[in-house]
Amino acid sequence: MTAPPAPPASGVPELQVPAPAWFISDLHLTPAMPRTLAAFERALERAAMQAHALFILGDFFEFWIGDDETGTPFAADVAAALRTLATGGVAVYLMHGNRDFLLGERFAAAAGATLLPDPTVIRCAGRRVLLSHGDMLCTDDARYMRFRRLTRNRWVQRAFLALPLAARLSVARRLRADSEAGRARPQQPRNYGDVAPQAVAGLMRASGTDLLVHGHTHRPARHLESTGERWVLTDWDLDGAHGGPPRAAALQLDDSGFRTVPLDD
Repeated sequence: MTAPPAPPASGVPELQVPAPAWFISDLHLTPAMPRTLAAFERALERAAMQAHALFILGDFFEFWIGDDETGTPFAADVAAALRTLATGGVAVYLMHGNRDFLLGERFAAAAGATLLPDPTVIRCAGRRVLLSHGDMLCTDDARYMRFRRLTRNRWVQRAFLALPLAARLSVARRLRADSEAGRARPQQPRNYGDVAPQAVAGLMRASGTDLLVHGHTHRPARHLESTGERWVLTDWDLDGAHGGPPRAAALQLDDSGFRTVPLDD
């Protein structure tokens, strides 16, 4: 397992990685989405041949209620698939999302992966790229930002992890239902759940980068911002769980730049 990056003078961790690098996020893996899981397993087979590094930028699982989940058959199978990729020479990196912020070292060790702080800067293919899950940039959603601060509190996490597994599962399901209901409310503004431009600009300036890759918003696109270029990763859904067309893709960075790699075949 690769050592985590050390923070430079800017305070944002920085990491050198070989190209090509793949970036994915928001797979929301769960046993209830077998087609999406199968696409992920096929994607790892392609990554083994086409990539030197794989970055999973959060919401890898639909929810994660503690590293004692690592021993469940589903999580163990996912970890084993990642470890096979890592053993084959592809560096695997995990970043927390808003659904799986309790992913810890036990799962990372089982997967042969390195946990990355959010944000992290990488140097790859001659570029400095800022990586984030993206939820920290949704600063216009005051309710969510309060929730985010609460759930990232170390003492709150310890209290939650002290609950019985069944109680944690009940809380996770309720929070997931509340989140989905919030996205579905028709009165929400068009940009509900999207990043705030001022937050994007502030983070890019603070990190000294003009390239940002993130997920979270489920709005895949390339944006030209006042401070540089921003790539938004797609969510994955081949089971019709979240509506919309079937979708799964990675963003690849190599010496030619960025390109989307469809993985929904």
